[in-house]
Amino acid sequence: MRVVVVDQSRTMRLYVAGLLGARDHEAVALADGPAALAYLRDNPDIGALITSAELTGMSGMELCWETRLLAGRDRPIYVILMSSSIDKSKLGEALDSGADDFISKPPVPDELYARLRAAERFVTMQRELVRLANVDALTGVHNRRAFFEKAEQMENCEALAAIMLDIDHFKRINDVYGHDAGDRAITAVARTVADEGVMIGRLGGEEFAVLLGGASLEAAAALAERLRVRIGALCFETESGPKSLTCSFGVSARKGGETIDTLLKRADVALYAAKTGGRNRVVAADAVTTFTGSVHALAS
Repeated sequence: MRVVVVDQSRTMRLYVAGLLGARDHEAVALADGPAALAYLRDNPDIGALITSAELTGMSGMELCWETRLLAGRDRPIYVILMSSSIDKSKLGEALDSGADDFISKPPVPDELYARLRAAERFVTMQRELVRLANVDALTGVHNRRAFFEKAEQMENCEALAAIMLDIDHFKRINDVYGHDAGDRAITAVARTVADEGVMIGRLGGEEFAVLLGGASLEAAAALAERLRVRIGALCFETESGPKSLTCSFGVSARKGGETIDTLLKRADVALYAAKTGGRNRVVAADAVTTFTGSVHALAS
């Protein structure tokens, strides 16, 4: 586990870091709270923070609180506060400040190792809970909630494009080949799109959404056309052998001041046009360019 150790005493930092290294933990030793917060902000894989209560400038309790604010609900960090003068009346205050545990300074090695084993169990469990809360169980891509939370983080992108897609004749796949085959079809499509390294979410059933930061309408339409061809070459297994499938796509690019919700709705309208226009095609909303291949323009 990667651990940040904070103490104004260089001797204490080296002592604790040495104890951690002896048990194969990776320790980063820092002298003050602001430096620790900056490091935590830039390194999301940190599993634990061990901080002295006695710090100058920012106290150890303040660092605990700021770490909790930085981590939020989706980033587990186990916080251990250590002090050379254990005041039982301060223990509740330390826990209220965001600490998960309290240890004397200098820490006794066996006690420190036991507390770190508890930290590893906690962080492992919390990371799995976060993963389950954000990932679609069938496909492994973002679920609906996580997709829209990630979308909010892209609100300030100067250029932004969206792709909406779903599987053609999906009800027929389920009815003829069974729901297990339908699940395999959904998974195959999700993996094909995710292989492009894009931000994809499963919005429900066989419907997916993609957001592309810094992309134009032309670039999004070109990606959608590439995906259409790749998906058309896929096969999913059924009891009667491998079967092929196709997808339809709707594409839109953000207009000035437009919300992401509106952007996605315009892509969804284009997707509907692709479905009603024959399926297995890409339709771009408000297109200003004539696209090649199977990309069609949808006037506003």
